[in-house]
Amino acid sequence: MTENDTQIRVDAGRLWAGAAATALVAGLIAVVGILIARGIVQVEVLAPKAEGAWGNANTVTYALVSAAVALAATGLLHLLLLTTPRATTFFTWIMVLLTLIAVVLPLSLPVDLASRLTTGLINLAIGLAVTGILTSFAPGTVRLEPPQQPQRHIGPYDETVEWRDQQQ
Repeated sequence: MTENDTQIRVDAGRLWAGAAATALVAGLIAVVGILIARGIVQVEVLAPKAEGAWGNANTVTYALVSAAVALAATGLLHLLLLTTPRATTFFTWIMVLLTLIAVVLPLSLPVDLASRLTTGLINLAIGLAVTGILTSFAPGTVRLEPPQQPQRHIGPYDETVEWRDQQQ
């Protein structure tokens, strides 16, 4: 409820359908990023010699984790839409900070600089895409409904009073 008792309704079906599409995009960004890094630039992604914070990851795992992150982000967004004012503002800030963590974390791994930077860039692309896509369609899933007026129960006394008013 808002200050004037307007109810906020989230169309969960549309929100989560958009979440599924966003998860697909996030997974594909991971695949494309890894293919570019490994195939074109010849840089290993998340392949430290000694398993670090992330360990050794393959393309499918990276894509699935990216999709799961998009779905988790949608869960957070759904919660914020139901409970906070300016939900997309809070969501954007939270996602930007989480994306920065995902960019900085690979920089601490004991691998060559090119691998660290490439992994950070892929994480940046995924985080920005998820944040941008979800915040762009989320407002379209929210409806503000006016407060429902209490229905007046007309009992025998009320009918008599209204009838008398009509006679005069």
